[in-house]
Amino acid sequence: MTNSLRNTELSLLILVSVVIAGAYALASLATDAELPPNLVPFLGVIFGLLMLAHVALRRLAPLAEPLLLPLAGLLNGLGYVFIARLDRDLAGLQAVWTMVGIGAFVTTLLVVRSARVLERYRYTFMVIGIGLLVLPLAPGLGETINGARIWVSLGPMNFQPGEFAKVALAIFFAGYLIDKRELLAMSTRRLGPLHFPEPQHLGPVLVAWSASVLVMVAEKDLGSSLLFFALFVSMLWIATERASYLLVSVVLFFGGATLAWTQFTHVQERVDTWLDPWADPTDTGYQVIQASFSLANGGLTGTGPGLGRPDVIPLAETDFIFAAIGEELGLFGSTAILMTFLLMIGAGLRIALRADQPFEKLLAAGITTLLGVQAFIIVAGVIRVLPLTGVTLPFVSYGGSSLVANYILLALLLRVSHDSTARQLENHRAGAPRRGRATAGAVS
Repeated sequence: MTNSLRNTELSLLILVSVVIAGAYALASLATDAELPPNLVPFLGVIFGLLMLAHVALRRLAPLAEPLLLPLAGLLNGLGYVFIARLDRDLAGLQAVWTMVGIGAFVTTLLVVRSARVLERYRYTFMVIGIGLLVLPLAPGLGETINGARIWVSLGPMNFQPGEFAKVALAIFFAGYLIDKRELLAMSTRRLGPLHFPEPQHLGPVLVAWSASVLVMVAEKDLGSSLLFFALFVSMLWIATERASYLLVSVVLFFGGATLAWTQFTHVQERVDTWLDPWADPTDTGYQVIQASFSLANGGLTGTGPGLGRPDVIPLAETDFIFAAIGEELGLFGSTAILMTFLLMIGAGLRIALRADQPFEKLLAAGITTLLGVQAFIIVAGVIRVLPLTGVTLPFVSYGGSSLVANYILLALLLRVSHDSTARQLENHRAGAPRRGRATAGAVS
């Protein structure tokens, strides 16, 4: 079984490498009318990084789900192709961050040899998560870029600590909610037709959630605020199986959204731009309008890699990389990207369903929620289903912090997959001889 899983993964990684190299060659041909001289080294580096992650899984988590790494590699590679198409300098940085991300992936598998160990340190992760969220507000460390104070500068390096906070808070929420799930599911308080547990049982979770939301609003990073809210609500619902939490959460969300819209100018600008970008087509609405033109220009099959004009979209390599993909790969190509995310989410939920330990089940569901909701938020913002929030498209957009954090989440998800599968096989092997001996005794 081990060899079958990893051989399937290896075959998919080879296919992914060929697809990425082909996309890179086509984009270069359209731009320079010749094959890039670094095509073979590029293919070697891509395949080498994917093989490093594959070998780490083969040695450290051989029973893990075989689809997740190839899917993440495909998204990462295609994202790099479009970043290189838009900005060669950023492409070089993204290549470095990809190496760091793969290194973080391997390191996570080496350090976390059992996902259940993380449950013991849930309060430590709560402190770490809140500390990372507060860090950009520290004088001398925090830096405001594009209107959001979500960056920390350490010498020449800038990073977003909030990206790593989501890892810590996902672990904390899973550990705490599993520990208190029976108390949280009890109905000792009543508010109209709804029943709730004692408030003190929700205390630590509400502190962590409130701190994340308040800090994100203070930092003007509403996308991350929505992401943490979705993480909190989904994990609370999964742990308690109480629909009342979902109902109250929806009310809290719309109440908080209305309050933010009335109190914060930047929120009002985002909503106004979402509703009518043509009200200010040369300033606040320019980015959204150009993205809409790019998607329309792509049509069904796209202009072809390297033949579009995504460079007219401000920040196309980060907030609007999905629009760049939609223009040059068309509806078919952008749908393929969405299907890749759906396959990743499906694999994550399958891991959660198969997990036989409550903490691992909830952690896998939380990680999958983070990846899925983040992809939905940014894609919905680009196609104007939601106001634009500025989060990155996982594994695709330019951004070192996001890429490294997502590879850590991927490693944790694969660790859960391996651990649960290993225990199931061990239980099956332990039970099979007993059944065999019982049958032999009955026959004799």
